[in-house]
Amino acid sequence: MTGKERREQLLAVSRKLFAEKGFDGTSVEEIAVRAQVSKPVVYEHFGGKEGIYAVVVDREVSSLTAALTEALASSGHPKVLLERTALALLTYIENNTDGFRILVRDSPVAQATGSFSSLIGDVATEVEHLLADQFKRQGLDPKTAPIYARMLVGMVALTGQHWLEARSPVKTDVAAHLVNLAWNGLSGLERRPTLTRASARYLDVE
Repeated sequence: MTGKERREQLLAVSRKLFAEKGFDGTSVEEIAVRAQVSKPVVYEHFGGKEGIYAVVVDREVSSLTAALTEALASSGHPKVLLERTALALLTYIENNTDGFRILVRDSPVAQATGSFSSLIGDVATEVEHLLADQFKRQGLDPKTAPIYARMLVGMVALTGQHWLEARSPVKTDVAAHLVNLAWNGLSGLERRPTLTRASARYLDVE
């Protein structure tokens, strides 16, 4: 096994363990045993548990950021962008369950810049600009866009954390219900919300 292959193997093993047991519950010894190598091999490649965890988290943050950024950068009506962003998060959770579980755990390693909360803050900043433009068109105060952006993104993020374990209903229904509340408000909820055709087509080509 080459050095690069060994590094990737250690990352895969560690990712699984961190998802199962968290940072505190995982030891270098356990990583080594699961990977069938000696502890010095782990230290040689990553310098310790903190180093390997930082790489795992950085990869997950990059992957999720790319998915959300792509959804937000697509053209379309703001409602469609909201649907696509919700779908992007739910699809990431569906395809990267271990990775998302790691991101939403509290850890001493990634509090400042590599945490899920900091990622959500970055996404909220992107949404803020979209909302500000919409508010101007509708005669609303654009200065309130930042707080509304965080309301929307926070709602989507917390729903994603719930769906991580529940997995019910299916992600398209979850996204439709999210947008039903965000777009229509409690007083205008649809009884059986569905995604727009534009978002359904977007999901087909992912």
